[in-house]
Amino acid sequence: MRTIVPEYLRAAVPDNGFHAWLENLASLDVSGLDICLPEGEELADELRWLDVPEHAIAEVLASRPDPTLHPDAWWLLERCVARLINHLGLIADMAPFPELPEELARQVPHLYLHVFVAMLPHTRAYHRERDIPGRLSQAILADLGRNVRVHERRYGEVGLGVVNWITLHFRGLIYDLGRLQFERAQMRGTLANAMRERAVDARPDETVLSIHVPDSKGPLTPEACDASIACAHQFFAEHFPEERYRFAVCHSWLLDPQLNRCLRPDSNIVRFQERFELADRLTEADRSIVQFVFGPVPDDPADLPQRTSLERAVREHLLAGEHWYVRNGWFRFD
Repeated sequence: MRTIVPEYLRAAVPDNGFHAWLENLASLDVSGLDICLPEGEELADELRWLDVPEHAIAEVLASRPDPTLHPDAWWLLERCVARLINHLGLIADMAPFPELPEELARQVPHLYLHVFVAMLPHTRAYHRERDIPGRLSQAILADLGRNVRVHERRYGEVGLGVVNWITLHFRGLIYDLGRLQFERAQMRGTLANAMRERAVDARPDETVLSIHVPDSKGPLTPEACDASIACAHQFFAEHFPEERYRFAVCHSWLLDPQLNRCLRPDSNIVRFQERFELADRLTEADRSIVQFVFGPVPDDPADLPQRTSLERAVREHLLAGEHWYVRNGWFRFD
């Protein structure tokens, strides 16, 4: 049932595309959906379960919207949760959640964190339907707390800067299986075309497993990666038996071959690259690699530390006026 966008939300921000998103939310039917947000210690416990750092919990609790006291914020929360519910388990693109305009973000702080807590019962139920063990459910959803920590390390404040990345977790698309994370995804046409140019029978939009490499889980050793990949074979065969994955893919600066010239041949990153065939498509990724390797991004690359061989390689490459790139890669998974 279509609703009307609250006037406050229309007036709070200029019409820069945000209004179109609000109108889309207004088209969502929330009747019959069990959308609730815990309060007090129950909310704090859910945030702890999601591994939100203890010192941030009080700030998030204080920002909790109330359906009676904050009806406009609650209108937003309900419809964001409804959008996630409508895409739960589906391997399909979902229109992204936009960054909240500054004025609205001040008046409705941490809205998306509350959206994910309200979505939590629905994601847990989906995991139970798939017989996914509770420990694996918690392992992937706790990525939310890890990214709150990352945001604070980079920007010095409590927040969540990767909202649309976290939507994948709460839609049941991504799972933490040891050293690596695996996302149920669709083959992109550009990568499929590159693979076909190499005589690989790849089809656009076929189901693949997209590999992600968290930066908080220790060394990227070949043994740890082997164990994760073996676990993924078993996990997806057991919990998603109707889906076939012929290929694993990866889209990362870790696949930039320039790292081969800077690191030892037996380094973990070089060994990780050796698993993949690479497509020719390049995307500049200087800021991304600095954020993942160092955290905050300085104005001058000369200010970057040089504690490890990777840090020295990244720094020296940038100081030489060169760039780092994201590359697409694949290997056969079946």
